[in-house]
Amino acid sequence: MPTVSVGRDRLFKALGRTYTEEEFDDLCFKFGIELDDVTTEKAILRKEKHLDEEKPSEDEEVIYKIEVPANRYDLLCLEGLAQALRIFEGLDPIPTYSLANIGQESMLKMHVKSETSKIRPYVVCAVLRGVTFDEARYNSFIDLQDRLHQNICRRRTLVAIGTHDLDTIEGPFTYEALPPPEINFIPLKQTKNFRADELMQFYKSDMKLKKFLHIIENSPVFPVIYDRSRTVLSLPPIITGAHSAISLKTKNVFIECTATDLTKANIVLNTMVTMFSVYCERKFEVEPVEVIYDDGKSYISPDLSLYQMMVNLSYIISTIGVSLPAHEVARSLNKMQLHAKHSVLENNETGFTISVPPTRSDILHPIDPQILNQFTDLIKEEIAMAGYTEVLLFILCSYNENFTMLNRKDDKSTAVINGNPRTAEFEVSRTSLMNGILKSIGHNKDHPKPIKIFEVGDVVLLDETKDVGASNRPHLAAVYCGVTSGFELIHGLVDRVMEVTGNPFVSPGDKTGYYILSSNEPEFLPGRQASIIYKGKQVGTFGIVHPQVLDNFGIPDPCSYMEVDIESFL
Repeated sequence: MPTVSVGRDRLFKALGRTYTEEEFDDLCFKFGIELDDVTTEKAILRKEKHLDEEKPSEDEEVIYKIEVPANRYDLLCLEGLAQALRIFEGLDPIPTYSLANIGQESMLKMHVKSETSKIRPYVVCAVLRGVTFDEARYNSFIDLQDRLHQNICRRRTLVAIGTHDLDTIEGPFTYEALPPPEINFIPLKQTKNFRADELMQFYKSDMKLKKFLHIIENSPVFPVIYDRSRTVLSLPPIITGAHSAISLKTKNVFIECTATDLTKANIVLNTMVTMFSVYCERKFEVEPVEVIYDDGKSYISPDLSLYQMMVNLSYIISTIGVSLPAHEVARSLNKMQLHAKHSVLENNETGFTISVPPTRSDILHPIDPQILNQFTDLIKEEIAMAGYTEVLLFILCSYNENFTMLNRKDDKSTAVINGNPRTAEFEVSRTSLMNGILKSIGHNKDHPKPIKIFEVGDVVLLDETKDVGASNRPHLAAVYCGVTSGFELIHGLVDRVMEVTGNPFVSPGDKTGYYILSSNEPEFLPGRQASIIYKGKQVGTFGIVHPQVLDNFGIPDPCSYMEVDIESFL
């Protein structure tokens, strides 16, 4: 989970009181975060330089390192941490975020050219007016961008944030994609004018920026944002322009987020503006920007509307296993920034209308454990009771392991190939759990036999119906490795799995349960394999692993194997 470093004294000032280390640790525990370490700036520098530790002096600023959940982007800065803890302690109400009341004709415009679809198709924008920065606030603003870039932005591959002093530029703005030699500007912290292709070479020696170059450097066009006078605001996702750089004197901040994933772009923009609108002249107010595409499509960002859901009180009580009165449930929800309004739902049941603010993008549905997760946990328990040991393997593998070593051919329509693998072992997202589970046995072939292991994990398949072009499917796989391994052993496990999931064995053609048919998969021994047909659809296979496949993975003993798509049962 991410660790956020904040100055203790500044945090306590924001919280309105001081705490002992034990008191603050207890507060973090109650809230659901963890005080991971207490250190100082000088101690951190000494550690980075591998110098001997020294006793901290009294004038050194104490730094709290706080571990926060990976999907709580609102806790990645001091402002968000302090706000969340104050609400939790009942010191502040839940903020109401609003868009500035300006007409659409008065809004700043961002015009998006169709060429951007070739490289980075989405952009969302917003303006923070009347911001008051001091050095600490400014540093926190920059740090939040960096933490978002490392977290939800996936090192700028999904989203890149650009922030600009609005008083140095003039709208309307345009988001374009041009050949690199046609883009010229002075980048941030530089005094010389560069062409975009020259910048790619220049930043290859920059320790911070060189790791982002691969995102666009091989593209025939680079994304670029201009203002009305053709001043370059940014070359996303690499660098912003020096002309519009923000400073401590900046009063009006223009924020743009370019992206390959519009949903994540909106989350990132919402996080930036909600965390720092607290410093605006009109507290918690954000000025919207209209984004207009060449094809006429348009939208206004940011979207700060509340997401509402209805939840039964009985559902909450049955899930957590503790009987609480309605007012206590509402109070607990409000402490976590979820405004709960008492309602009478269908069938006269007592419940709540929950309003989820834009800061809580992690709230997607009434309960964290999905039915699928509960279902897989039950399956894991049953297979463990059958004597199998669970393993957890990488979702990435080599191209050779995913195809050639399993006697399979790439049909070019199933596997997701990684564009820039760090090593040959991470070239493709697995389309089956088989390669990983056999690889594990190959590395443990001297282990006492039989080896009985299983995995419940995702495979990744190309899927044109999804906005990212692929989908994850949870699979169950198990293998029995030993001299006595046979078709009947793995068949028995298949029967057990189908029995505990409430699926009776039926005659072929009957769609009320499951049956098996002879199959012809190259990874299995001919005549010793079968397909699992559930409600008329193939959901898995099992059988004796082909000797050539075993040899490819260095396994000397026979293996029987089964794999099934468990999401098909829901």
